[in-house]
Amino acid sequence: MPICERLKKLLDDENIRYVVIAHSRAYTAQEVAASAHVKGKNLVKTVMVNADGKHYMVATTANQKVNLDKVKNVLGAKHVRLENEDEFAGLFDDCEVGAMPPFGNLYGVPVLADEQLFSDEEIAFNGGNHSTVVKMSFADFERLAKPQRADVADPL
Repeated sequence: MPICERLKKLLDDENIRYVVIAHSRAYTAQEVAASAHVKGKNLVKTVMVNADGKHYMVATTANQKVNLDKVKNVLGAKHVRLENEDEFAGLFDDCEVGAMPPFGNLYGVPVLADEQLFSDEEIAFNGGNHSTVVKMSFADFERLAKPQRADVADPL
């Protein structure tokens, strides 16, 4: 299965070196990491949160969990909660629900990336479906996605 169209176009237009890894269908970050033979610390998972009525994508490693209090502090928000899939499914029209790549900027959604990600040379993440992972350099991801660096997660 190919990766989502917007991501493929961005990576190809920017001449980014990346690898697509096909794997058996997996839904949780830990399942994806195991299925794609990627270390949990190198697999980026995306979690959607709602902060004062606005969508945000939070990117962490597979071996972390989002800390909503930290997100609230970073954004200066009054109310932060996890979103249900039906609340954001329509935003990512070329992706399977829950398999969005950490490029919220392609969909008009700001991205918060946990500080731990910035220590990785290479990252892997869902390619827009539950059967592919994309591997690329973190530097290219940072340049293209322009995430806000923040302490927003804790170890599992």
